[in-house]
Amino acid sequence: MATIPANIIDEIMQTSRIEEVIGEFVQLKKAGANYKGLSPFVDEKSPSFVVSPAKQIFKCFSTGKGGSVVSFLMELEQYSYPEALRWLAKRYNIDIPVERQQTADELAQASEKDSLYIINEFARDHFKEAMLTTDEGKTIGLSYFKERGFTPDIIEKFQLGYCMNSGHYFTDAALQKGYRIDFLTKLGLVKEKDDRKFDFYRGRVIFPIHSSSGRILGFGGRTLITDKKIAKYFNSPESPIYDKSSILYGLYHGKQAIAKYDLCYLVEGYTDVIAMHQSGVENVVSSSGTSLTDGQIKLVKRFTNNITILYDGDSAGIKASFRGIDMLLKAGMNIKVLLFPDGDDPDSYSKKVSQEQFKNFIATNQKDFISFKTDLLLDENGDDPLKRADLIKQTVASIALIPDNIVRSVFIQQAAKRLNIDEKTILNELNALRQVGLAQENNMPQQTIPLQKYVPEVSQTVAAKSNQRDVKKDVESAELELARLMIRYGSETILESLQDEMGTIHQIQMPVAELICKDLAGDNLSFVNPFCHRLHKLIAQGVEENIFYKVSHFISHSDLEFSKFASDVEMTQYELSPKWIEKWGVQTLTELDKLKATVDSAIYSFKLAKIGEEIDIIMSRLEHESESLEEMELTDLIVQKMLLDTRRQEFNAALGRIITH
Repeated sequence: MATIPANIIDEIMQTSRIEEVIGEFVQLKKAGANYKGLSPFVDEKSPSFVVSPAKQIFKCFSTGKGGSVVSFLMELEQYSYPEALRWLAKRYNIDIPVERQQTADELAQASEKDSLYIINEFARDHFKEAMLTTDEGKTIGLSYFKERGFTPDIIEKFQLGYCMNSGHYFTDAALQKGYRIDFLTKLGLVKEKDDRKFDFYRGRVIFPIHSSSGRILGFGGRTLITDKKIAKYFNSPESPIYDKSSILYGLYHGKQAIAKYDLCYLVEGYTDVIAMHQSGVENVVSSSGTSLTDGQIKLVKRFTNNITILYDGDSAGIKASFRGIDMLLKAGMNIKVLLFPDGDDPDSYSKKVSQEQFKNFIATNQKDFISFKTDLLLDENGDDPLKRADLIKQTVASIALIPDNIVRSVFIQQAAKRLNIDEKTILNELNALRQVGLAQENNMPQQTIPLQKYVPEVSQTVAAKSNQRDVKKDVESAELELARLMIRYGSETILESLQDEMGTIHQIQMPVAELICKDLAGDNLSFVNPFCHRLHKLIAQGVEENIFYKVSHFISHSDLEFSKFASDVEMTQYELSPKWIEKWGVQTLTELDKLKATVDSAIYSFKLAKIGEEIDIIMSRLEHESESLEEMELTDLIVQKMLLDTRRQEFNAALGRIITH
């Protein structure tokens, strides 16, 4: 892809509103000056995900992830830096100058994921064009969608298409564009057999499958031939960009409506989703015929805790889905069920009634899942005592999964009435089931979420091998503090005293970044931590060119580590209230008010940690190598130790520390 000019990047960053963008992926609620929501990166019950519109950053306190709107897209959607910028540019209608198209050689050098996404975009456009511009496409593909009652606007909205039936029409076009055959087969677009290459979806209408941000992850292809030996649907295979257990068809088109109405409808197939959109109901997704997964549930929970499952009346299909519904209950979802009449599904029923009648039907015919389940099983089992007992156990097993005590109690009362059984009996069975569940959970190895750290693992290994004071961690801690100050206050100036060649003292204003870089260079000190080393190098280069970066520069940086660290620096969970001054008359000094002392202290602490590290090395040599050392070497080590001890005392005195040993 062509390079994005710096002025366009600035325009994208200034125009993008982080709360608007993240609000398309996460249900956010106002919390003071910020917004809060459930983390999109992990499962959690209490919201720890914070978005600051004022600072234009996000912070996930469960995982430690944070940064700008760009780094959010990079983390969640696995975009590259340019891809995230282009997504934002499209979102806010910002034109990016097109310098030239990527050549086949450049494409071959791109990362595999980037290449796969590019190929899928090409395939989507190819299938659309084939359906709209060729005689075969219009006669077969477009006619099929029109017969289903889909309007041109809906066909365009869902980017529907058709794969020509020649067997190699798409394959030839893709190879002519320079796309690699191994990538085409990995995506399932092309198949190879006996040295023959052919289109996997030949003669089928195409349903592109989008990520929640609109990227093309894969395709569903429906045959138009009525032959039971031929699979009705072909779907893309698993690939580096397509994990069907973490995808919901229609989420990209329905997420805003789901958040708006705080409700998600779950249907079975592609055409059900499309038909409901055409009927004016957009808060709908489909699991595309697969069993519901934890990953798919997590996607819905980003936007709502309320889900209504739409069934077509097939009793066997409904019972087969009970496991998935139990997973929804366990996840704390509020579940309702809607059964269409006479074996209709959302697609067919929407064709029989008006938009208003369709909306009214789904709004007034929902019932909670426990009532639905008991009614369904009672109808099937009648008065058979053994089957009735099994029904009670199944119902109680579902209620036991509900995490909320109050909701669980309500359903216990309701089930007792419907099943005509003592409430206490249900409660005893439920408590026994929950005790078994808790015991199983406690026996499982506990999994903790590893927080992202800037201290490298190698330092932890070294520390584990050492029986002495952990001086390396002292150094790393001091480095991270200097890195924090350079990012947060690098462009701020403080009053510094400098002595010229004549011995005259001058007071000058010096940026914090320049003071730290020059002070460390004067003592020939550098950072050990790889992250701090890269950051220091970047800032030092800026100082040499008289460029002093603000924290916003690092928040929007293409390096995710820089962006995350800067957002950590910028956002804290708790901010000091101005009421301390207004209401109580308590004057509180901010870090900026005492910046000179803070910077000096950090520099002294860093040098002190470095001295401690050198002393530790000398002491180790004196302890383990004294017998093998020459007398001169031994004397040199002792002298070095004494000089370092003197310097350590000086730095401790500067820091106001009292040494007792």
